[in-house]
Amino acid sequence: MRMVDIIAGKKNGNPNKQEEIDFITKGILNGTVPDYQLSAWLMAVCLKGMTFDESYMLTQSVVNSGEIMDLSSLGDIIVDKHSTGGVGDKTTLVLAALLAAAGIPVAKLSGRGLGFTGGTIDKLESIKGFKAELSNDEFINQVKNVGAAIVSQTANLTPADKKMYELRDVTATIDSIPLIAASVVSKKFAAGSNVIVLDVKCGSGAFMKTLEEAEALSVTMTEIGKRAGKPVICVITSMAQPLGNTVGNGIEVFESIKTLQNEGPDDLNELCLYLGAISLVKAKKVKTIEEGKELLAQKLKDGSAFEKFKEMIKAQHGDIEYLENPDKLIQTKFEYELISESSGYVSKLDALTVAKASKALGTGREKKEDSIDYTAGIRLYKKIGDNTNKGEPLAKVYANSEQSGQAAKEILNQAYEISLEKPQIPELIIKVIE
Repeated sequence: MRMVDIIAGKKNGNPNKQEEIDFITKGILNGTVPDYQLSAWLMAVCLKGMTFDESYMLTQSVVNSGEIMDLSSLGDIIVDKHSTGGVGDKTTLVLAALLAAAGIPVAKLSGRGLGFTGGTIDKLESIKGFKAELSNDEFINQVKNVGAAIVSQTANLTPADKKMYELRDVTATIDSIPLIAASVVSKKFAAGSNVIVLDVKCGSGAFMKTLEEAEALSVTMTEIGKRAGKPVICVITSMAQPLGNTVGNGIEVFESIKTLQNEGPDDLNELCLYLGAISLVKAKKVKTIEEGKELLAQKLKDGSAFEKFKEMIKAQHGDIEYLENPDKLIQTKFEYELISESSGYVSKLDALTVAKASKALGTGREKKEDSIDYTAGIRLYKKIGDNTNKGEPLAKVYANSEQSGQAAKEILNQAYEISLEKPQIPELIIKVIE
């Protein structure tokens, strides 16, 4: 078997066979498939696509390229929720505590931010002392004892995908639906999950800009799940504007704490309850979405979800003082308010532009080794549909330098549009595909 023949077949639109895909993933690991040939194959896939069967074969081959975690000791049903990446998306922080409080074990592998999307691990590491790296035994034992653990992804999972992603990033093949689907689902399978709930973001602040793209990705991922015999449920949600009222690291933990204390913004609360309810249904804890939402809402009201969050943070050596006094998470040297220049309604709050403003504060990274600012961030006072008067603040910027604060404020100003007529508020939960 020759790599050049596999590339030629895909270039001509022919489906790759399992043995050809296995040849590629093995060649990635042992160095027999050079980068230039792998790049050529990735481009051929990007241009010619893959069948659902090919997508499934690629997913399984990538899973088998590395370690597969055994979480069977945690129960028969292991639910994992994953987001395709958005602005202000801190649902994992809230959802992990909610589900654990409801008796569902949460064993979550999360990543650090890269590009314009924030990383769950970065947010958690804004809590002094928080330990994101645990051994497999420590990880599983914590889930057994506490009910939840969120740790950084291990390099031993899906190493073939890591190499493909690195090349996709520099060869303009990031936007291939089958490659995205295989990358996302393979990590979930390798992490030991057998029920996967995927929050597929759609809009300016997401990788999938249109509903059509989000639907195509969702269908591909659910089809992979069907072929693997593992339920994959995709919830397409809006990322036309940021989720919640904060964007950053520590400031998003602040908002997560408020949400767990039943004082969070409506959209974040709604999404966490919905995704959590689907997880409860699939775990056979409840029969309906409404029953699940009611159960989880009670966990917010009675304080048990917040207590579970504190247990998890303490178990991973985080300083609980940051949870009891969350203002410590957003202590910056400078604060700037963005003032509305006219009266009317917020008709647009572009999520991607808000993300760029946040990144100007140093909250994100271009390369994995870049350092980030944990305390800087943005608080949004006004979102789409809200009324504002001239001279009223639209948002606040938390910065650790005058230069970054002013730059972020200027960018943030471009995210807002004010109109005289009240606009239609974007629907948060658009569609469920399973």
